[in-house]
Amino acid sequence: MKFHRKPITYVNHVAMKVTDLERSLKFYQEIIGFDILERTDRTANLTTDGKTSILSLKQPEDVISKQGRTTGLYHFAILLPKKEDLANIVAHFVENNIRFGSSDHLVSEALYLYDPDGNQMEIYIDRDSSEWDWNGEEVVMAVDPLDFERLLEHRTPNKKWTRLPKDTLIGHIHLHVSELKKTEEFYVKGLGMEVVNRFGGQALFFSYGKYHHHVATNTWNGVGAPAPAPNGVGLESFTLLFDNEKVREQTVYQLKQIDAEVMKEEDDFVTFDPSGNRIKLSV
Repeated sequence: MKFHRKPITYVNHVAMKVTDLERSLKFYQEIIGFDILERTDRTANLTTDGKTSILSLKQPEDVISKQGRTTGLYHFAILLPKKEDLANIVAHFVENNIRFGSSDHLVSEALYLYDPDGNQMEIYIDRDSSEWDWNGEEVVMAVDPLDFERLLEHRTPNKKWTRLPKDTLIGHIHLHVSELKKTEEFYVKGLGMEVVNRFGGQALFFSYGKYHHHVATNTWNGVGAPAPAPNGVGLESFTLLFDNEKVREQTVYQLKQIDAEVMKEEDDFVTFDPSGNRIKLSV
């Protein structure tokens, strides 16, 4: 978890729009294992440690169902602390007939599933960074089959899954974008990230501090894909947490130098990538 603590900048919160808050809360509590930190009739902040929220849900009054072939969320990723946690949630999914996909990315082991609105999430663990291979400045990743037999050897005997471990974090976010050239400029020159992997000319992986990625972007919904409707199900925003005000001020300056829109919103700054994905800049 060393890539998700200060002084490294990282994604610490994701805000989602849903069509039915009660249905979504049932899923995120009973299936995934979040607790509710606070809620209103149309919003809920979810937590794993009882103190901070890493995921928020909102049901807009005029919400419409998820649209296809747009920019926006590809998936958000929940990072578990230990391998036994991943093994335990696999057993939980199987026992509850939850459909999910999986992959061994070399740097991590991951599960993939959808919430009731079709928003995709990844639940994963990292391999130790000493095991990652680098080809120059690019980390080596793959989409290999996950070895469930070996993974389930780490399952805690007779333990029923009830909630996510308190040290669970948002590990990264993966976005659909409309193109890659301006996207790269925004995340590198604007937000100060490094490109750590170029995947087939259709995806870019960015990070701070040589993580395998804090943000990924792809054009798999088509070059020139439009932004989703503002009231559509999907991503509302994600938050980058900076070490201190000086680092954030420098980032705001960099964003303005490339003519990115930046505005003040309460204690945060807000910006938008070239495809309209909304990003909060927090300290």
